Amino acid sequence: MSYVQVWKDHPNLNENEINKLKKDGLEVFSDMDKLCKQPFETIPKSYYMYLKYAGLTVQKPQNLGLFMFRVKIPGGIITARQAEYLSWLGNTYGKGILDLTSRQSVQCHWVPFQALPSIFAKLREANLTTSEAEGDTPRNIVGNPMAGLDSDELFDAGDIIRKVDNYLQDNRDYSNLPRKFKVSVSTNIWNAGNAQIQDLAFTPASKMIDGQRVHGFHVYVGGGLGAVPSLGKRLNIFVLPDQVLNVVKGVLSVYRDYGYRENRKKARLKFLIKDWGIERFEEKLLEQTDLLKKAGKNELKGWRFGIAPGVKEQHQAGFFTVGIRILAGRLRAEDLEGFAKLSQEYGRGELRIDHSQNLMIPFVPAEKIDAVKNHPLVRKYGILGEGFTDYGMCCTGNEFCNMAIANTKDVTRELLMYLDETVSLDVPVRIAVNGCPNNCGHRSIADIALMGTRISNQDGSTEEGYILSVGGSLEKGGEYTHALKGKVRKSDIKPFMRNFLNFIKNEKRSRESFYHFYKRVGGEVFQQYVDDFLLKGCDID
Repeated sequence: MSYVQVWKDHPNLNENEINKLKKDGLEVFSDMDKLCKQPFETIPKSYYMYLKYAGLTVQKPQNLGLFMFRVKIPGGIITARQAEYLSWLGNTYGKGILDLTSRQSVQCHWVPFQALPSIFAKLREANLTTSEAEGDTPRNIVGNPMAGLDSDELFDAGDIIRKVDNYLQDNRDYSNLPRKFKVSVSTNIWNAGNAQIQDLAFTPASKMIDGQRVHGFHVYVGGGLGAVPSLGKRLNIFVLPDQVLNVVKGVLSVYRDYGYRENRKKARLKFLIKDWGIERFEEKLLEQTDLLKKAGKNELKGWRFGIAPGVKEQHQAGFFTVGIRILAGRLRAEDLEGFAKLSQEYGRGELRIDHSQNLMIPFVPAEKIDAVKNHPLVRKYGILGEGFTDYGMCCTGNEFCNMAIANTKDVTRELLMYLDETVSLDVPVRIAVNGCPNNCGHRSIADIALMGTRISNQDGSTEEGYILSVGGSLEKGGEYTHALKGKVRKSDIKPFMRNFLNFIKNEKRSRESFYHFYKRVGGEVFQQYVDDFLLKGCDID
């Protein structure tokens, strides 16, 4: 550790901060062999915080010593060999399933405590890691799922992601942050890195320098979802590609040294920027970062959800990327190995994960597209299109998550398949299902979001239900969803959503997106529909 812990004498540090002053979270790996030789029930709950630094969340019920195990995939790019290892992990410990995440990572469940040392050793052999996939650290760095392939990007930012990831990984200068820290780097003009929801995001920009137009980045800071979402704000700086790492270090250092460490609910960067103001934050950053120029031309044109294409031509002539629908982000572990073999047979031994929990096979030659599309495994999951099953996403839900109130995976799968069978729209509609207010399923940037809750019955019992919100988007500066009053029972969610979407279909203009329809008619129209449904039931049209 080369920095000074300037906060160490603060009188009101929370319990996590006090513990981190005694021992860095990355010490968990030094403890692992000894820990795993003792019964899990002897591990004090105060130590669970350190397990997160190893990418581990204690799975409920917490007395069984089973874990959700998150593997970082920087930029969402994974080799066939790595995919085969993850397939083995899911088959051996995860009851045959794996989950793709909204941060281009992979999760496995039911991983037993005693197996962790051997699993970590195998991870290292495959050049994979769970280190800092959780904890108060820089999390998995995300980017354009089609980086280096995309005709809609200014240049390939993949090497920048790898450079930043290599520098930050297990770097103890930045392993003790007030809370988690999320970074995206993308030069895609359709905001493929979801810039405004990141703590720090680099977006495509250009600037005239010495008479020549130079490509680089603009910078957003202070975004984040969670129970209190905040849209990132753009700094008045232009960053050249070789300056990105210095800006990352500068922003992290300001956050590390000045971020709040009293109340964890208010410890994210967004709260510091809200109190300081963007101008003061920029001044503090510029004190640590030299040679940054004023902002140039913003090259962002809009937003397309950060979703993989169906079949999209790459800028490499004659090659295509094939997007595979992974409904609710869940796939059979054996099928990931199957996709790895497909990538070797028809591509270049590489798979990619997008921000909507889907899978991609790049470098498929034009003459092999039909063979890939007709392969039984691809037909099982489906090529991405514009249906509800293609654009929906969800969090882990109460199946495993200790905080979730409601089911998500099963509900999302059943609901979206039902809507594809019963509703036809001329534009995609993005539906997100979240098990609690924490926003892991990106409910705040969905067209329609369902957030799990409990509904009281007259007999005193409760049942699962959902609170609706509508109108999220990252177009232009971005806008988060607006909550509607009322709760819809889980048993009513299918007919409600069918009728709700048919109502929208009948009212909106041809090819008008959900977001633009919402902006045109206002939230009162949607609230009235919910009120009528809750009053009259499923008979309304």
